[in-house]
Amino acid sequence: MTQAVEETAGAMTAGAEWRRAPLLPIAAGLGYATSVIHIYGLGPYIEPISQSFGWTRTQTTIGLTLATLVQAVFSIPIGLLVDRIGPRLFGLAGVLLTTAAFAMLGTATGNKGQWLFLWALLALATLPVQATVWTSAVASRFAKSRGLAFAVTLCGASLAAAVFPLLGSWLIARHGWQGAAPIQAAIWAAIAFPMIFLFFRGAHDRRGIAKPADRPDLPGATLGEGVRSSIYHRLLLASLLFTFTIIALVVHFVPILTTRGTSPMAAAGIAALVGLFSIVGRLATGLLLDRFRGSMVGATVFLLPAIGCLLLLLGGDNWGTQAAAAAMVGLTLGAEVDVIVYLTTQHFGLRTFGGLYGGLLMALSVGTATGPLGASALFDASGSYAPFLWLTIALMAASSVTLASLPRSAFAPVPPGG
Repeated sequence: MTQAVEETAGAMTAGAEWRRAPLLPIAAGLGYATSVIHIYGLGPYIEPISQSFGWTRTQTTIGLTLATLVQAVFSIPIGLLVDRIGPRLFGLAGVLLTTAAFAMLGTATGNKGQWLFLWALLALATLPVQATVWTSAVASRFAKSRGLAFAVTLCGASLAAAVFPLLGSWLIARHGWQGAAPIQAAIWAAIAFPMIFLFFRGAHDRRGIAKPADRPDLPGATLGEGVRSSIYHRLLLASLLFTFTIIALVVHFVPILTTRGTSPMAAAGIAALVGLFSIVGRLATGLLLDRFRGSMVGATVFLLPAIGCLLLLLGGDNWGTQAAAAAMVGLTLGAEVDVIVYLTTQHFGLRTFGGLYGGLLMALSVGTATGPLGASALFDASGSYAPFLWLTIALMAASSVTLASLPRSAFAPVPPGG
């Protein structure tokens, strides 16, 4: 038996897990923030790019859809490679590739073919920093406190939503958008890469395991067993239904409010509550997952946006109601990936976590890419967001019921020692 397997023999306490790897979730969170620099960081660039080249907003942002769909296609292969090689090399290379590719957006000339080519490069560069990489390392080190550790890691997206728009806007005002992109990329690389280099190590990375035969046997299902499982099918369905609606709800939240007569600035201020409550939602959900049955925590959390939509439909002209709806959306936005990742480890273990979560990430990516377009199509067809809000209520309820139907978890993963 290898040393790694021997270290799994005894379960550590939650406190011991954090003492062994206190900065791993934080380093992983910085890596996860890097993976969405092109999503949360694009906003300030949209208007100046559109004005510079005379493009529509759709032409300016089409690359984002391209990047998301590319991630969906390669989610499973990347996950399988993470299972085989370990996450550290992916994370180190991916942070440098992603920031370099984001910097190259500043070289755009106005040629639409070149613009798509730059986004294709960015799409490929972000593959090594997808969520599977960061959560895989954290899952290998945390069991008793896995929910909270995942929450800290996935707060990287909340950090990105808060920092990247402000940083981009500040740099654009001083250097123009073409100068801002490489500076923003360099600043973030200087912050994230050292932390990841020093503290981002999965339980098997640090031992330099190069061949699958040398790796310790981990508890859990094989890839084939997982993808044939009805539990996995339900997780796929819940992931797709959820992201199709919640991402569209977030993207269209300001227009939903302005169509009710709210001023753009007031709507933006209310929408900011979504980001604030997403942090609360992540941390609170992480703590709840460590203490209660994960499927029921997820089922409850996934109903909150339905309540928010009802508030908007029945009293959407009132500031307090709009703020409450934003809070409901934010609490769930901060918890959805945490729930899916946690349930994957609980039901299928760590043996092929990368591959299995890669499949779920594909569903999450497809929902992210298509949901906002679907909401736009419903608005264009009806002239109102009401049909989309009712659809969101139905799909979120279905997603909640799907999670509630899951049986008790099959595995109680115990990570190798730090």
